[in-house]
Amino acid sequence: MSHVAYELSTQPACWERAAELAPAHRDVLPAPGERTAVVGCGTSYYMAQAAAVLREEAGHGETDAFPASEFPRHRRYDRVVALTRSGTTTEVLDLLAALRDTGTRTTAVLGDPDTPAVSLADERVVLDFADERSVVQTRFATTALTLLRAHVGRHGEAVVADGRTALEEPLPPALDGCGQFSFLGRGWSVGLAHEAALKMREASLSWSESYPAMEYRHGPISVSGPGTATWSLGEAPEGLAEQVRRTGAHWVEGRLDPLAELVRVHRLAVAVAAQQQLDPDRPRHLTRSVVLTAGEEAVR
Repeated sequence: MSHVAYELSTQPACWERAAELAPAHRDVLPAPGERTAVVGCGTSYYMAQAAAVLREEAGHGETDAFPASEFPRHRRYDRVVALTRSGTTTEVLDLLAALRDTGTRTTAVLGDPDTPAVSLADERVVLDFADERSVVQTRFATTALTLLRAHVGRHGEAVVADGRTALEEPLPPALDGCGQFSFLGRGWSVGLAHEAALKMREASLSWSESYPAMEYRHGPISVSGPGTATWSLGEAPEGLAEQVRRTGAHWVEGRLDPLAELVRVHRLAVAVAAQQQLDPDRPRHLTRSVVLTAGEEAVR
């Protein structure tokens, strides 16, 4: 079994633990009313997008999400939350260093406590039980999101139950034969749709795209057809499933909590990788953390 296959299978247990830990970290996570930004790179950025929408939907205050490299440093936030599995990603470290002594409180949510991010952030939440050996992120990302989701009161036992269902149920038939995948989300699950597409690209080199669900009719549906699949993470807009089916594409309705639907995509990515004789633990051209040299860093 690959590392990623094992790690994705442990997600529901990690979510339970993160939800239990959330109250103990209340003081270092954004308080209601704090103007907040959530940042990350790659997978962590997509989790930041989901977390930002969840926090605003819960009425906890204005919340933005940015790739760490694109954070608008001219803006002022009460708190910046940095999601970083490794704690060594250059863009995240640069941002945490730049925010010191600015009056903005910073919190790092990370998987490894023995990394530079620990000393650069004002506060930290260590989720070392969810750290991973695989380059491809699964359980750390979804566990970090669960922590933030529980913090704003949007996590419940049904999420964990759906996660277990996602691990046990057979995958939708015929998907491993598709040559192109489109993932759709609404609200907070738009970030999850972007992450689903990234996982298919990273692990299996599949052609994959992602969109807000209502945007799919505005052009992207033109790529739908026989041999393609469109997967909704969450409730789809009325009539969209029928439109996609008329193209000849496979339609996958998200019946579970969107985070659990992402687990099903994780499983599909591993299955397609195996079919293509790829190692999902070591996707080509990727490393566990992007650490740039001085010459590679962008001038700001």
